[in-house]
Amino acid sequence: MSYFANRTEAESGAPLVLTFHGTGGDEYQFHGLGSELVPGAHVVSPRGDVDEGGHARFFRRTGEGVYDMEDLSRRTDTMAQFIFAEKLRTSPSRVIGLGYSNGANILASLSFRHADLVDDLVLMHPLIPFDPDPQPLLAGHRVLITAGRRDPICPPDLTETLSAYYAAHGAAVTTHWHDGGHEVARSELEAAQAFLSE
Repeated sequence: MSYFANRTEAESGAPLVLTFHGTGGDEYQFHGLGSELVPGAHVVSPRGDVDEGGHARFFRRTGEGVYDMEDLSRRTDTMAQFIFAEKLRTSPSRVIGLGYSNGANILASLSFRHADLVDDLVLMHPLIPFDPDPQPLLAGHRVLITAGRRDPICPPDLTETLSAYYAAHGAAVTTHWHDGGHEVARSELEAAQAFLSE
């Protein structure tokens, strides 16, 4: 399976940055940010192939925060195949995933099922309203979660629960909060830059 994707090519062995847009976004939404955060990296930004009223998404839902779990499972495995192919193509030294909202959710779902595919995760405003299965392969991975304390879509308690899940499975987790809502604040981008430069 292949997705329509925006690609910036780099030398073989350079880091690979994968960016995942939010609902209604596209393959350009965070593509440039990937290059800014990790200069000299391959950047691959797939476009979600689910149409929700004209808005691109990575998996189906039946309502706000109500996921079609069968569809999420199937599309998570499809995305895993896509990422595996990109890794074979680029031979990266490190794989970084950055996603916002729906993009963060598909990236988190990938980490629950295929933790070996992505080394570092930047999850901006994720919403995981279910209990993921245990994933021992998360040990040693690095995770940055960013969130708004007044986010009407992603309740802070679910953000804390997700952070605790990663920590319980041995990942090094950093959580960055801002005082706003579901929008991406400048401080989140600064936190991502600091996280990825470590």
